[in-house]
Amino acid sequence: MPAIHIQNLNKSYSHKISALKNVSFDVAEGEVFGVVGPDGAGKSTLFNILTTLILPDSGEISVLHKDIIKDYLEIRKSIGYLPGTFSLYPDLTVEENLIFFATMYKSRIKDNMSLIRPIWQQLLPFKNRYAGKLSGGMKQKLALCCALIHKPSLLFLDEPTTGVDPVSRKEFWEILGSIKQQNITVIVSTPYMDEATLCDRIALFKDGSIVTMDTPQQIIQNFAGTLYTLRTSNIFNLLNIMKHFSCNCTFYPYGENLHIIFYENTSTALPQFENFLKENHQSYDHLTQITPTIEDCFIELTSQKIAL
Repeated sequence: MPAIHIQNLNKSYSHKISALKNVSFDVAEGEVFGVVGPDGAGKSTLFNILTTLILPDSGEISVLHKDIIKDYLEIRKSIGYLPGTFSLYPDLTVEENLIFFATMYKSRIKDNMSLIRPIWQQLLPFKNRYAGKLSGGMKQKLALCCALIHKPSLLFLDEPTTGVDPVSRKEFWEILGSIKQQNITVIVSTPYMDEATLCDRIALFKDGSIVTMDTPQQIIQNFAGTLYTLRTSNIFNLLNIMKHFSCNCTFYPYGENLHIIFYENTSTALPQFENFLKENHQSYDHLTQITPTIEDCFIELTSQKIAL
């Protein structure tokens, strides 16, 4: 049986705000499963339901083979949860926070030190520092230690690297790789599309619904169309002009670049595009075909395509 089973999950906060719409998926035991999407996609609502903090409106949901409503107390004993906001005690030291959470779960730090040792070694020089005085990356590492101290069977991480510097983000995901080796199932949400490639499988969410779900490699392989990029000094002007380009395509800004997905044969579409740029006096560099990222796949799946 899967570690998480969800069938037709719905949740609304009012008649006008539908946070989750008919969501269904399973998470296998030992899997690192990613819930990926922008702010407002429903990620935190999903996690709050799965960790038994709020009730669904409807749906069949089990966590670790237990019903989230009938067996919520048993579920809480077997999961670890790192919420999207820092939830430790800022006026306790690093070590005091860890002791508190170990005691709350009727565990001992030494019993599971092998699980948290790689993270704890980084925190050890700051063990007497108040948690509220730690950097963003160190706060998340401490929160992860506290979520793991009772060796849960299932770990929930709600946007654990949001607001964290790139180096700490990389270190955090390296830690998740070692956690997987301990046979702990991990479900992690993130707004960062590049982190999705580090998961075994991902579900791309938008507006409370799943857009697609598969391995990151398969989602990229299923990319529709052919992706090109070009660099321009005036991306906003080019975006405005692109509305008049009569070709079956999707286009969007990507930093200083324009990404354009052609759904027609590029042997004809590409010369049309180059002529269009020339006729509209658009200067550009490096019009090149590229391999799509998960972010490109997400945009392609959710964009309103142009077909004139």
